[in-house]
Parts: sequence; structure tokens; C-alpha cells
Amino acid sequence: MNLADRRKFFARLAAIDPAPKTELEYQSPFQLLVAVVLSAQATDRGVNRATRPLFRAHPTPAALVELGEEGISEYIQTIGLYRTKAKNVAALSKLIIERHGGEVPHDRDALEALPGVGRKTANVVLNVVFGEPTMAVDTHIFRVANRTGLGLGRTVNVVEQKLLKSVPPEFRQHAHHWLILLGRYTCKARRPECPRCPVNDLCNFKGKNAL
Repeated sequence: MNLADRRKFFARLAAIDPAPKTELEYQSPFQLLVAVVLSAQATDRGVNRATRPLFRAHPTPAALVELGEEGISEYIQTIGLYRTKAKNVAALSKLIIERHGGEVPHDRDALEALPGVGRKTANVVLNVVFGEPTMAVDTHIFRVANRTGLGLGRTVNVVEQKLLKSVPPEFRQHAHHWLILLGRYTCKARRPECPRCPVNDLCNFKGKNAL
């Protein structure tokens, strides 16, 4: 996809949703961090159902430390891998207090040093909280990038680096949200809805005309 087509691609997505936001519910940077950690191998909807009562009763790192791993588990047991996630949330809450004065750090290395926080989670926090033009590659973005030709790669890290180069600078701030939403609701894994896709004519997916 050439530069002109890439600009058209993102301009159309921007026209539909000029200021896309994460579908995870949160009231603070810390709550966003926890929600993203919980969202691994889970849906945003499922995470929101669990975190609404959790954050309402225990909104801060100190409150979650006091609640403890077992207490956190009771709130999030409907989420996959909930025991491991509860352990990570309890531990990262403690470390945020001890290392960062209770505030989410604006530093990739510091974020990735927290339990349960990988590159994708750090990218989400850096983008949403601190406004950095990062590319948080999840399964949706990985699929869309490879199907459309925006960023071909066999690993999420390769796709991330290619997208950072291929997405025009003026669209990088919101690009990962647009691509996630496109993958979640239109460019689906099993049955992509190509006929109603707003960027169908710009996409390089070979199977689109058979749908």
C-alpha cells in the first residue's frame, strides 16, 4: 500500500471516529493499567463487568494491596487466568507504591518491570495516558495489519515496527485504536465483513472479493 493510499485509509477511519477511545472502563491511569493487564486473553466487555465493582470498592493501589490476591481473585474469577492475574495485580499495586509513589510511571522500562505488564500493555498506557504515538499490537491489529498489507510480519514485534513506519505521522496517535476497532467489528477473524468495510478498496486482502 503506497503512502497516498495509507493516508486515505486512515483519513476514512478518522472521519468515522475522530477521537477513538479504549473500550476498557477506568477512572485513573492506575485503573487503566490494571484493566489492560486483566484484558489479556479476555474481552473488554468481560473485563469491564469484573472491574466495575472492583474499582468502585478498591480504586487505588493501596486499596488493592489491602484487598490482597485472594480478595482480588473473588472479583475477577469470571476472567480467564484469573488467579495468575490476581497475583500480578496485587504485586504490581505494591510495586507502584514502593517504587513510584503510587503513580503509574511514564517510562516503558519501568512499566514492563511490573508483574503482568508486557510490551503491549505498556504501549496502551503510554498511548492512552501519556499521549505517545505507540502501536499496541494485539490479535486484532496483527490480523488487520497482515490482511490489509499495512504491516506484514510473523510476530507482533515485527508488525509493531512496520506499522510505526507505515502509518503516516498525522494518524499515529489514534492508529492503534482505529485498527483494533476495525478488526473487532469489521475485519473479523473468521468472517471478515469486507462488503461494508470503509477501506475495502484500499485493502490488499486477496479473499475480499469472494465474500
